[in-house]
Amino acid sequence: MSAIDTTDLTKRYETTLAVDELSLTIPEGTVYGFLGPNGAGKTTTMRMLTGLTRPTSGTGSIADVSIMDRDDLRPQIGYLPEEPPLYEQATANEQLEYAAGLRDLPEESTRQRIDELLDALNLTADASTRIADYSKGMKQKTAYIQAVLHEPDVVFLDEPTSGLDPRAARTLREMIRDLADAGTTIFLSTHILPVVEEVADTVGILYDGSLVAEDTPEELTQRAETSQTGTLEDAFLELTTDGSDAIDSADDTGVEVTNG
Repeated sequence: MSAIDTTDLTKRYETTLAVDELSLTIPEGTVYGFLGPNGAGKTTTMRMLTGLTRPTSGTGSIADVSIMDRDDLRPQIGYLPEEPPLYEQATANEQLEYAAGLRDLPEESTRQRIDELLDALNLTADASTRIADYSKGMKQKTAYIQAVLHEPDVVFLDEPTSGLDPRAARTLREMIRDLADAGTTIFLSTHILPVVEEVADTVGILYDGSLVAEDTPEELTQRAETSQTGTLEDAFLELTTDGSDAIDSADDTGVEVTNG
């Protein structure tokens, strides 16, 4: 069964075509890596799929719920945007309890789930500290817990490992993979291509609003003709013609590509 379906999904802002007739069919339990250079339309796509932006034309559904129906869509999805929606004056405990209350989650079992997720991400000791005093990585952990707390069918993650140290980033990658193995569908957009190579089942590459490639990471790397080793980075650069300008930086965690 498909968790995400779109047909000719299109978004136009006046004279700018941000997303051009995007058609996706993503099965349940898949980690779908969504890549593209700056301005490709990734963020616009995620906002349409989460009901935050209405498409100009085309259709889409998440777990058989139309993306036009925000009220019914909301329980089905979790969303971690690049700038997490957190109340800086709250503690992590307060933030997560408030988010649970908005969704009418059962208090006792939800408190247990919060504690388990805080512990898994090594945040328990700081859960009563104001978020304003958190590092970027700590805020990212809190926002991730908020996105998955209600155990949605589909989770949208935009740069989920941003600001995390290597150990925390590895833990989060393992948690993402565990979610997918349990049947949750993950729609993952990230700058760090090795993360996609490690956890994604399928990769879609967006360029100028159009899907220019979609395949497994292994199949995409085999398309890279200019590299001796064949990496997802090579495939990405070959499939996006402005690839020579796409590299933002590289460090021990992998290559980053500017976001769109």
